[in-house]
Amino acid sequence: MKYGLIGEKLGHSFSPEIHAALAPYPYELCEVRREELEDFFRRRDFCGVNVTIPYKATVIPLLDEVDPGAAEIGAVNTVVNRGGRLCGYNTDLAGMAALFTRAGISLSGKKALSLGTGGTSRTAAAAARLAGAREILKVSRTGREGALTYEDAVSLHADAQILINTTPCGMFPDTDGTPIDLAAFPRLEGVIDVIYNPLRTRLILAAKERGIPAAGGLYMLVMQAREAASLFLGEEIPQKKAENAYRALLKKKENLVLTGMPGAGKSTIGRLTARRLGLPFYDTDAIFVRRAGRSIPSYFEEFGEAAFRREEKEIVRELSLLSGAVIATGGGAVLDPENVRRLRQNGRIVLIDRKPSEIPNISGRPLARDRTMLEARYRERFALYHKTADEVIRAVPNLQKNIERLTEIAKR
Repeated sequence: MKYGLIGEKLGHSFSPEIHAALAPYPYELCEVRREELEDFFRRRDFCGVNVTIPYKATVIPLLDEVDPGAAEIGAVNTVVNRGGRLCGYNTDLAGMAALFTRAGISLSGKKALSLGTGGTSRTAAAAARLAGAREILKVSRTGREGALTYEDAVSLHADAQILINTTPCGMFPDTDGTPIDLAAFPRLEGVIDVIYNPLRTRLILAAKERGIPAAGGLYMLVMQAREAASLFLGEEIPQKKAENAYRALLKKKENLVLTGMPGAGKSTIGRLTARRLGLPFYDTDAIFVRRAGRSIPSYFEEFGEAAFRREEKEIVRELSLLSGAVIATGGGAVLDPENVRRLRQNGRIVLIDRKPSEIPNISGRPLARDRTMLEARYRERFALYHKTADEVIRAVPNLQKNIERLTEIAKR
């Protein structure tokens, strides 16, 4: 391996894609067990590597030289082999500083809580200090190493203004996790989560629902990779190139989630748009029918709506873990706030808005069997459809125009 990433669990890392967009060298993932770490660095069989969980602090004694900034932080995430000498750096610091700026979160004079005590938490504390934070307090489950417990953080520091999560809580595949309840901190002005998979953790979504500026870790990941690649090559990677890499990766990883009335055309528009974009397509209703082995009206008649919604919710949960797909949802999927939260974690929600009078086929709809019922459902759901949508397409009879509009949204 010439260049790559070492750590314990790397199967879902985005790093190879990012480095491929930044520089011409090959970049590999290399899972290393703790007992293998010392031998890996003793062999020095690489030009440059990034280091991730759980080795950012452990690696330091194995290096010949450590950048003063990384030494002060106590965490190294980038190692360069210079003629046999292993030199360690912390490029996460620049990445986190860039994330603060992009998110529009000012730490000057603020009290900040950093969740976690690992290498990334040390970096977060250093970045917060450089950004002018008045006070930085570490929080952990055990309270060891001078950290607060979560209970103490809530009871003693409810006036915290900035929250930075550096724990893996909420990371794929356990995306339902939240490290702390934001309701306990009424003065919050900003929330940062270094997790990038999913794109928006429960913590980030909870902050946005409260109107608090918040950002996940994807931008940080790209910007620290820019710093690392610059060290690997000995020349600075242009900022514009890194910005383009970030935007391209976000578009590639984000799902397009289609919502709207039964018969609005979500499945047809979604399927054809996915084909045009070269993306996989999923339809929650079609998946249900395939699994149940029967039609939705038949299932409704025998088991009722509540049973159907439970099955639909599980399908939504599974699809929400995907990335880079087009997903058409059933007409009532957004009635459950939990479905909306899950779909938002990796997705942009696009409402296909079509008036009931323009829906041509209303057969086979258990809650909209005739035009009167369809219009009633539309009135009931109209506000919710629009509230939960990030984008709205006013569907027109011309199918190609609808596909072109959705394609435009996907590409921007």
